[in-house]
Amino acid sequence: MKNNVLWGAFLCFIAAASWGAMFPVAHSAFKHIDPFYFTIIRYGAVTIVLVALLLWKEGKQAFQFEGKGLHLWFFGTMAFTVYNLFIFWGEDLLGEPGVMVASIMESLMPMISVVIVWMFLHKRPHFFTLLCVIVSFIGAMLVITKGDIKTFLSATDEFIPSTLIFIAVIGWVIYTMGGSEFRGWSALRYSTLTCLLGTLTALVVVIGVTLTGYISVPSKEVIIATSPHLLFMIIFPGLIALLGWNIGVSILSPINALLFINFVPVTTLTISIFQGNHVTMFDLVGTLFIIVSLVSNNLFVRILQKKGSKQNVRAKLHERIS
Repeated sequence: MKNNVLWGAFLCFIAAASWGAMFPVAHSAFKHIDPFYFTIIRYGAVTIVLVALLLWKEGKQAFQFEGKGLHLWFFGTMAFTVYNLFIFWGEDLLGEPGVMVASIMESLMPMISVVIVWMFLHKRPHFFTLLCVIVSFIGAMLVITKGDIKTFLSATDEFIPSTLIFIAVIGWVIYTMGGSEFRGWSALRYSTLTCLLGTLTALVVVIGVTLTGYISVPSKEVIIATSPHLLFMIIFPGLIALLGWNIGVSILSPINALLFINFVPVTTLTISIFQGNHVTMFDLVGTLFIIVSLVSNNLFVRILQKKGSKQNVRAKLHERIS
């Protein structure tokens, strides 16, 4: 049991650290290649590997949609079209500041999921959780605006890319929540089929954008120049993070796994400093706000769960006695 927990913790840590590292790596790659073809090449390779793995592990029958094809396409599109294209497009448009903005937005996922559940499932969160959501939002705004909200709102060259990143993160939250509709399916099967359908949708989008002349097909020299970046993105944030996170969550439970999201902005900050990128005090304070809010809410939910389990035990004992 202890070994399983350690393995789950290791997988979640590697996944979160990989996600934190992918933004500085992507920023370096965007000096040579646009984010659209960067994403398609990356997830085209990930899809091929996942399809081969699923075929080997579960056979041809695992590729049957079982009447859930539309749902698989929707959730796959949210993750592998909306998330992947928008988050890197927004990061590229913002330039160097986009590295921290994208990372901070990524770390807001647990809090965004709380708001989505409240809005669409009408499950109002506890007041303390709402307070944590507000604190994390303040932290994100500090990083995004660098303390100057008025200028940020009036500057479309910053506001629009940040909005793209925010929409992207919502897409991944929806994808993660969609996994609950596929209970009984392995993490590999859900990951593979959604990745396949979502990447095909992204391919159609990229072809359409190419035809408009906004982007062009990368040359052989560009592919060679970005091959180290692509290799890292395929192996770590792609394959290992996608599968490792889902497996780690199944071992640790979502509430325990969410703590590892804290490593996303921490990893990004660390790499950015080593790369010589400009890190402001607003980046540091905003990151601290988000980490504190995530940890505080996680501990609060644990306390509520313990109280709830004790009350259930007492209720069962009372029923037996009576």
